[in-house]
Amino acid sequence: MISACLEMIGLCLSVVGTLLVMVACGLPMWKVSAFIEGNILVAQTIWDGLWMSCVVQSTGQMQCKMHDSVLALTTDLQTARALTIISAVLGVLALMITIAGAQCTNCISKVSIRAKVVHVGGVTYIIAGLFVLVPLCWMANNIISEFYDPHVPYSQKREIGAALYIGWAASAMLLFGGAILCFSRPQEEKSSYPPKYVPPPTKSTSINGDYDKRNYV
Repeated sequence: MISACLEMIGLCLSVVGTLLVMVACGLPMWKVSAFIEGNILVAQTIWDGLWMSCVVQSTGQMQCKMHDSVLALTTDLQTARALTIISAVLGVLALMITIAGAQCTNCISKVSIRAKVVHVGGVTYIIAGLFVLVPLCWMANNIISEFYDPHVPYSQKREIGAALYIGWAASAMLLFGGAILCFSRPQEEKSSYPPKYVPPPTKSTSINGDYDKRNYV
């Protein structure tokens, strides 16, 4: 019962984490324009994402443009695209693996094999969490480095956007959910055969037909 509850908790955390990875991948708010010093009176906000860049006017109007060329993107954006997509695919794959071995399903009859399948799903979720964590930390490091770089103009400085925070939350859920699945192994399947009956030792008799004195303790 406890192992089944742990499986459900780990699976729910991992599924929510996978959905948040997909949301973070599609949001354009990975980099947001910083309002500092001379840039504070600018009437527009610039969002830079993995797939598009958007300009939001102070009136509420927003214009977005898809990135024209993949090769024109920076290395961190290209890496973030690839690893985020791989993380989302691994999350979906881990979901199918975990459901196949979960205790609430009958896809696999043997308990020991089902436990190993759930462990494989948990490890896959952990790998997915690491895959999405790498580009997030890399992107955040570049944003912070450029923000404090005096050679970068104020108009080109960026801050950490909401998509990075969503991605970090998704990574934490995937890591914790995968770890819970790895430690939710059910009890080993007990043997269905009854214990073998061992007859008690018979009392030996002496030569004259009486019981041996060693039998009387």
